[in-house]
Amino acid sequence: MALPHATRRFAERICAVIGLGAAALALAAVPACSADPIKVGLSLSLTGATAPAGRQVQAGLEIWRDHVNARGGLLGRPVELVYYDDQANPANAPGIYAKLMGVDKVDLLIGPYSTNVIAAALPAIIQNKRMTIGIFGLGANKEYKYARYFSMNSQGASPRNYSRGFFQLALQQQPKPARVALVGADVEFSRNALDGARENAKEFGFDVVYERTYPLANTEYATVVRAMQATAPDVVYAATLPVDTVGLVRASNEVQFKP
Repeated sequence: MALPHATRRFAERICAVIGLGAAALALAAVPACSADPIKVGLSLSLTGATAPAGRQVQAGLEIWRDHVNARGGLLGRPVELVYYDDQANPANAPGIYAKLMGVDKVDLLIGPYSTNVIAAALPAIIQNKRMTIGIFGLGANKEYKYARYFSMNSQGASPRNYSRGFFQLALQQQPKPARVALVGADVEFSRNALDGARENAKEFGFDVVYERTYPLANTEYATVVRAMQATAPDVVYAATLPVDTVGLVRASNEVQFKP
């Protein structure tokens, strides 16, 4: 089955960045029998709140693996992916990475996917002095400042980068907006993104009239939307994940909230 256009483009970006990272790591790997595969280990959110994006990452990695193996592998060795579903639950990450390193004996680590899970996995990775490439993490390494952690993120490491373009675009509208609502899930990624948005709002002269986080497990968004609506914002910046993005958009449509 052909991948949808957006998924294919996402997968191509994964292929390019992970391919370069894994090739660089492979060059430093301990020599092994040419018949032995190079094991690349990670955890992915294949179920749970971030599963839609996690499955896109999975598709991209499998495309990359097949492409590399069709061309003879890395250093003449085939690539094998070893991954587990972390269920988008940070509590699962330490055990998964301990298993990847201690039981599966993977040659290379990448991931995990998403800020919340990366931050939870890093202590185990740091303890074992392993290198990893976090997938779409935002500020996940800000507390540890671990030199062997690298971030695959097109917006860069600064939380302000996520919303800077949003505010710059908003200022081009007529009439010029001045009031902004900030909303997002109560998880590491959203909190970091909201921190950056708050700083950008101040820099660009916006008045933050509403700010709230909600549990990631939240399923009812009409209350959140009505509370935003009551403050009459001109624009809304939502630091959301796939499931709550849909929930907020649907609730906004239902109550006719049109900032």
